[in-house]
Amino acid sequence: MLDTSIIISTYNNPEWLEKVLYGYNNQTYRFFEIIIADDGSDDRTKQLLEKIKEEVFFSIIHVWHEDEGFRKTKILNKAILHCSAEYIIMSDGDCVPRKDFVEKHVKYRMEGRFLSGGYFMLPMNISKEITKEDIYAERCFDINWLKKRGLRASLKNFKLTSGPLIGNIFNHLTPTHASWNGHNASGWKSDILEINGFDERMQYGGEDREMGERLLYLGLKSKQLRYSAICLHLDHPRGYVKPEMILKNNSIRKETRERRSVWTEYGIQKGTR
Repeated sequence: MLDTSIIISTYNNPEWLEKVLYGYNNQTYRFFEIIIADDGSDDRTKQLLEKIKEEVFFSIIHVWHEDEGFRKTKILNKAILHCSAEYIIMSDGDCVPRKDFVEKHVKYRMEGRFLSGGYFMLPMNISKEITKEDIYAERCFDINWLKKRGLRASLKNFKLTSGPLIGNIFNHLTPTHASWNGHNASGWKSDILEINGFDERMQYGGEDREMGERLLYLGLKSKQLRYSAICLHLDHPRGYVKPEMILKNNSIRKETRERRSVWTEYGIQKGTR
């Protein structure tokens, strides 16, 4: 019985999105649907989804709007309303999930909290080299396979090499705050609706964390899964990032923190409650 909705945001990158969807087709936990939150991609994404629907076990709902610049928060709010399950996982169309990704989110979900997962950043050459077969065989999550293709040594490699026990220890020891991360986070649909979803004034830069802050002001706790629920972040240029976006978002987040706001007037519903 379907009990989880997974929202994946995307914009004009069908090559990466295809790899991501193969990752979800390889999951150990399978009672989920996929909602594609498409911020105005051209027909290539639609064509990919029509093709891949024939290969994967899960249903895919394509939620799209016209390309009018970076409007990720708006398409995410639309996608939330299309979720049929009570629990929502959110990630991006450049993040390939490890086979236990959904299983970890489902295992640790609990009323009164949201989950904050982690990602492992790959360089462009390895991102391009990964194939469907590498994803299905989990080779791309093998640190030795990655090192043979040029991955440098780093303490961050522990995300891929730590088992469940060590991973849980690192989850408790990491100084990184368990925030709502757009690439890897999950929570109850009812809680997200209670705070009115994302603030649609916000563009790139902390728009996901601002929503998480309002969840905390609602009274939720956050749980760290940085070393347990893992996805590979495929490299890509970020030409859409503009300094004015960051400044605007920082101003909105500052106001949210000062007022300890729970509800945004610029979310799924417009105006005050």
